[in-house]
Amino acid sequence: MTNTEDLKDESNVESRSLDDNLTAPVLDRGAVDPVYQAKAHVLNNAIQQIGMGRYQWELFVLVGFGWASDNMWPIITSLILPAVALEFNQSKPPLLTLAQNIGLLIGAIFWGFGCDIFGRRLAFNATLGVTAVFGLVAAGSPNFAAIGCFAAFWSVGVGGNLPVDSAVFLEFLPGSHQYLLTVLSIFWALAQLLATLVAWPLLGYHTCSEEQTTPCTRSENFGWRWFMIAMGGFAMICFFLRFIVFTLYESPKYLMGKGKDAEAVTIIHKVAKKNGKTSTLTVEDLSIHDEDGQQGVDAAAALKRKLEKVNLTHVRALFRTKKLAYSTSLIMCIWAFIGLAFPLYNAFIPYTLNSRGGSFGDGSIYITYRNSVIIAVLGIPGALVGGLLVEVPRLGRRGALALSTALTGVFIFLSTTAKNSNALLGFDCAYNFCSNIMYAVLYAYTPEIFPTKDRGTGNALTASANRVFGIMAPIVAIYANLQTAAPVYVSGALFLAAALLTCILPFESRGKASL
Repeated sequence: MTNTEDLKDESNVESRSLDDNLTAPVLDRGAVDPVYQAKAHVLNNAIQQIGMGRYQWELFVLVGFGWASDNMWPIITSLILPAVALEFNQSKPPLLTLAQNIGLLIGAIFWGFGCDIFGRRLAFNATLGVTAVFGLVAAGSPNFAAIGCFAAFWSVGVGGNLPVDSAVFLEFLPGSHQYLLTVLSIFWALAQLLATLVAWPLLGYHTCSEEQTTPCTRSENFGWRWFMIAMGGFAMICFFLRFIVFTLYESPKYLMGKGKDAEAVTIIHKVAKKNGKTSTLTVEDLSIHDEDGQQGVDAAAALKRKLEKVNLTHVRALFRTKKLAYSTSLIMCIWAFIGLAFPLYNAFIPYTLNSRGGSFGDGSIYITYRNSVIIAVLGIPGALVGGLLVEVPRLGRRGALALSTALTGVFIFLSTTAKNSNALLGFDCAYNFCSNIMYAVLYAYTPEIFPTKDRGTGNALTASANRVFGIMAPIVAIYANLQTAAPVYVSGALFLAAALLTCILPFESRGKASL
């Protein structure tokens, strides 16, 4: 009898230890406000007790639409670039990519910072709506300036997807399932495949030829317009499912950070009910951690929160301690380097395949799009492998990110040694496989190391750094010779530099709950 009780006690201790590990915070004590940290721990426990259920799985799919949009629309721009340049006789087609990247920067700043001020729900629903509307309107563009403006406008919506969606999903995830933030990148890979498959018949066979001597007319070059209608329509369907079919609850941690404890508890109970569970969480469980003047709901505290909207409170919070400041600065640098490296190589892959394939004697439309589809397919297993690697002991988020980023750079360098188009295709497939692992891990790790009340701002800072450097890519493309390997070498070197920075990141979030 005694042995049985001892075994039960040991089992209970192990169970409590496991629960403690799953809800242990990523950030060190003192890195954020102690009252906020204590309440976040309570909410983490409540969400962990509810578990992964119907609400989170539905949210997983809908957040996946945002992941898909983030990759799909820059690819759309790169795919229509040759056709648009031919129809409007544009001597500097990368200006379209520049307009897109300016829109992405504006979107990252506005939606990222904004969701910490006016909440997650509005931003979550609006981003896809903005993208869909301007994507559809762009199909009727009468000139190059118009398509450039519409590209900037649809990119304002696209730029907000990852900063907002990662915050929304992470704040409803049990600590035991945070790896799903990495698996979400399968939507990123599927989006690349979908865009390429749809573009193949529309752009491949309804586009002016570069060799034709007569002017390229709208009627014979209508493929890119049909392509915009198809992709804009897809984005509108995604927006409809988010806004009409699914009911998104405001983040309980966001509400708690704004002093709305009662509303946060109500949301927890609504999620539990939708999952077929019950929660024992009460307002008293949160209010017991209040201190004088903190997390208050009186008029003075409300005024203070209003004033926070016009100052740098959320930014300063991310540099509160030396370690947190070091972490925030490093992750911004990593995003910045990748922000230049990725579009410098990836945005011009269709052009590279066509031009270098031509020099190898097989640059036909069929071969170009076939190879683009093969490259896109290899991104899907990359996203899944990323989801496995982040949970490997001793490797974790940082190890998986450093390894995949370094390999991405290595395969970019190797692509310059290709002697035929099959070799180039092989290196590009390996590059896309590794880069999808890299992005899967990066998109998961970044929001995990920011506290909820400042997560939108943290995501905005990293996304803005990424977009600012991304703006440089089309400028380089305008003035650099894409027939040489110089842009490729720069891209590969930047990926390797990002991998080195990853090795010195101070926080490892594997097996820990976000605050």
